[in-house]
Amino acid sequence: MTQEAGGFATARDLYLNRELSLLEFQQRVLEEARDPSNPLLERVKFLAILGSNLDEFFMVRAGGLSMQQQSGVVELSLDGLTPAAQLAAIRKRAFQLMSEASRCLHEELLPALREAGVHVLDHAELNEKQRSQVERYFQQVVFPVLTPLAHDPGHPFPHISNLSLNMAVLVRNTEGEVRFARVKVPATLPRLVPIKRSSGGVKRDGTAPRNHYFVWLEQVIAAHLGELFHGMELLEAHPFRVIRNADFEIQELEASDLLETMAASVKERQFGDAVHLDVSPEMPAEIRGILTRNLGLVERDVYVLPRPLGLAGLAQVHEVDRYDLKFPAFTPSLPAPLRPETREGDVFAAIRQGDLLLHHPYDAFDPVVEFLQAAARDPQVLAIKQTLYRVGRDSPVVRALLRARRDYHKQVAVLVELKARFDEDSNIGWARMLEHEGVHVTYGLMGLKTHCKVLLVVRQEGDEIRRYVHLGTGNYNHATARAYEDLGMFTCDPEIGADATDLFNYLTGYSAQKDYRRLIVAPVNMRERLDGLLRREIAHARAGTRARLVLKMNALVDRQIIHLLYEASQQGVQVDLIVRGVCSLRPGVAGLSENIRVTSVVGRFLEHSRIYYFRNGGDEVIYAGSADLMTRNIDRRVEVLFPVTSPSLQRYLRDDVLGGYLADNASARAMQPGGGYTRLRPAEGEEPVQVQRQLLESRGGVWRR
Repeated sequence: MTQEAGGFATARDLYLNRELSLLEFQQRVLEEARDPSNPLLERVKFLAILGSNLDEFFMVRAGGLSMQQQSGVVELSLDGLTPAAQLAAIRKRAFQLMSEASRCLHEELLPALREAGVHVLDHAELNEKQRSQVERYFQQVVFPVLTPLAHDPGHPFPHISNLSLNMAVLVRNTEGEVRFARVKVPATLPRLVPIKRSSGGVKRDGTAPRNHYFVWLEQVIAAHLGELFHGMELLEAHPFRVIRNADFEIQELEASDLLETMAASVKERQFGDAVHLDVSPEMPAEIRGILTRNLGLVERDVYVLPRPLGLAGLAQVHEVDRYDLKFPAFTPSLPAPLRPETREGDVFAAIRQGDLLLHHPYDAFDPVVEFLQAAARDPQVLAIKQTLYRVGRDSPVVRALLRARRDYHKQVAVLVELKARFDEDSNIGWARMLEHEGVHVTYGLMGLKTHCKVLLVVRQEGDEIRRYVHLGTGNYNHATARAYEDLGMFTCDPEIGADATDLFNYLTGYSAQKDYRRLIVAPVNMRERLDGLLRREIAHARAGTRARLVLKMNALVDRQIIHLLYEASQQGVQVDLIVRGVCSLRPGVAGLSENIRVTSVVGRFLEHSRIYYFRNGGDEVIYAGSADLMTRNIDRRVEVLFPVTSPSLQRYLRDDVLGGYLADNASARAMQPGGGYTRLRPAEGEEPVQVQRQLLESRGGVWRR
């Protein structure tokens, strides 16, 4: 398909901007915060997630565009925009989002919280007893860690670290001179200062819960600033917040020690160029001018927003023990072969009976840890190999690997991806600990980020060697496995085991393996294989056979894949795309994509799995794995898609999972050709279907009380 042949001559006719599409995802997160059908504290959590997401957006996406603009590199986006044009568009859209989020907080959530007994107060609202308590907290906890930094001819402008919240202060000295100072709000202290709670209201069990009271830390500091500037007249004090560019590229070819280079790069993140400044409306132009000049910003980089600045700190409110205002806790289930009462023998015996699928968070992550622990202590296990991308802190997975080496002297090889953005510190720490215990640690291939999720256990069984493999769509992270929707599969299929061995040889050695038996591996053969799978479906449609594609992913950006999907639509293939976040394809455009529907689900659990279904003339093919349909994933990362061939597992993924998303008429949004989304609602007389609720309740969980 050519652009001209389809009558779509410009890039904007064919594609949506990636950055604006990402901001549309943030709009959907905001809608969850505004949805009264969600429990109140969960709505607050969604607003905190939005704040954190927007911080990362400016650090990475806007930061990268700013670097391009400053360097003079003009790399057009998929829809044909220059970096400068994209920055202008995202500033406008981001400001709209942040303004809506502020209104949501002040007009909807804070009043509802107060009515429910959770009081987020301004300092001016405190009564005398509360003020006294807060003053003691300031004197005992806050005051000792504050450091006012002056700016005058004898003091250079202080460094303002990334994501820091600060007070801009003007004081007049005894000579009548007006001076500027900066006081950093300590990130080591809670953003919301808890005040002594009192009883009131009624719990689910009929007992009285305690009311919760908080006050903003920056307001506490502002109320006591005079104590930091004795002998001075305090004139002005206003909060401000800085976001710096965190989109760094590691020059691996010049790095003799990638571990040390990454450690240095993480430290440099605090010193990247400023790209964003939040200030309150009360801040006078004089102080704004001081900040923008010294931070190297211009007026368009300044976002004037109602306080509080930065919404990520609202996550603290979600932590209060008001379970009546949250989603109910649930106990993840286990597939029947892994349940203690039904499992015969060990986990290896269960896997030998057939492939096992875990669907997190509905299924527990525990079997993955238990599989590693069993491999560690099993005398028949000869080797354990694993890729680690984002494992988090206090990881039971890493502890099991350490124990396998330290206590059972197993051969353990681990690939730790040091370039997992914002998890670098954690991964550097684990890498050093693993190396200290004698684990073979590698850091991946030159120029490629290793994003695949693979765990291989090699076991001696009689005269044979059998390989057991776990493959996943998500990280080996026990914490996020309770909040992220992901898939993991155990198998001892000999061909997948052989492929896993070849993959680790590729990752840790000099293997130039080009052919894999069952796995699809990027950047080796993924583009070629995906191209072939899509073209085969197009060929079925041309032959008059019913053709169908259902593709679930986090993001769709790759130009070649989008062109093939447009071609599939034009040939009559029915295409359903379930895309959580960025989607650069325009669905439902006559003559281009009228057979393509794009659906997005944002809900209690973060949709994270990638599932690719091809009808293939009735001989159905399903792959799952770590790769989104983005150029970076296909060409510049090590990714793995694995086939799901068990008929029962295929039925589950096709009917219960993919079918559930397509039937969702309560939490799903339908994408429009222009890039906006419309929330679906049940038709009159139609039962509401909410896929996450359906999947949870099918395992005995409770969605709402």
